[in-house]
Amino acid sequence: MSRFVQLHLLTEYPLSNPNRDDLGRPKTARIGGSERQRISSQALKRAIRTHEAFRDALAGHTGQRTQRMGEEIIRHLIGKGASEADALKVAKQIVSVFGKLDEKKSPEKALTAQLAFVSPDERAAAFALAERALAGEKLPDGKELAKMVMRPADGAVDIGMFGRMLADNADLNRDASVQVAHAFTVNAVTIEDDFYTAVDDLKEKSEDAGAGFVGETGFGSGLYYLYICINRPLLVENLAGDNELAARGISALVRAAALAVPGGKLNSYANHARARYILAERGDAQPLNLAGAFTNPVKGGNLFADAVARLDKERTDFAEAYGLKPEAEKVLHVGKPGTATLDQIAAFAAEGL
Repeated sequence: MSRFVQLHLLTEYPLSNPNRDDLGRPKTARIGGSERQRISSQALKRAIRTHEAFRDALAGHTGQRTQRMGEEIIRHLIGKGASEADALKVAKQIVSVFGKLDEKKSPEKALTAQLAFVSPDERAAAFALAERALAGEKLPDGKELAKMVMRPADGAVDIGMFGRMLADNADLNRDASVQVAHAFTVNAVTIEDDFYTAVDDLKEKSEDAGAGFVGETGFGSGLYYLYICINRPLLVENLAGDNELAARGISALVRAAALAVPGGKLNSYANHARARYILAERGDAQPLNLAGAFTNPVKGGNLFADAVARLDKERTDFAEAYGLKPEAEKVLHVGKPGTATLDQIAAFAAEGL
């Protein structure tokens, strides 16, 4: 089995603000002395794992990131006939395996202070233990209880891909088998301001002519470069040796990476975008992010064509300098006849598992 699959994607976004900073403006980064618009790795991973191309293909094999497992346990036990008081008592005991209780925020819901990434198997195990505790069984505490619920490997593909850290129980962490870089525009971007107003439909003409609401937001546009690296043997390990599920997960990941966009200001800008170019490489050599191709911003009349040429040259230059070539590769290039389809790219990435 080839160890790594690397994906290099170019996706053109129209005027948009897909990933906002703390002030509500588009996230940016300075690269090569010029400002670029940026989409964070975290925003991309969430967009991927919640996209229907990923979610529907892996139904029953995706986790949930939540602080509300205690609330779920309470609801489950009440459905089994428990009183609210008994359900809360048991939930507080069980939910400790997911993180420390937040005693200040809605204590009646047994929320955790941290988000926990919980697989379907772990959710079912928590419910089963809660029923046993409700019936009077004495359960162990601490790490022993955690081991009865949490698993170092199971069928949750997104946890197997993007990893999980449990601060209080490192033995049950999962190392990410998929690395997702921050996407950034290959072209320099100046974030512009959009001053907008909203009119009160019921305001009488005789009243002042002012708007009912005024606001300001930022936007930009550009061609984004995104790099993703998949460690296929580690994914199989995280999925308890299930090669078929790993292959299905990789195929779903490729499709979602090409189609998914973060939801920031989506209704305002309708920035539905798809990758115009995907280079997929498969092999055992040390992976290489080709972001250096765009240290100097791409300029000129054909941004997309110039970016593809830059990417190809960067890859060729490193291959010649280090004497390395991928074992296999496949390219999707919108507008260029004879290149691969998305279905073919997805099948290529999963091939050999």
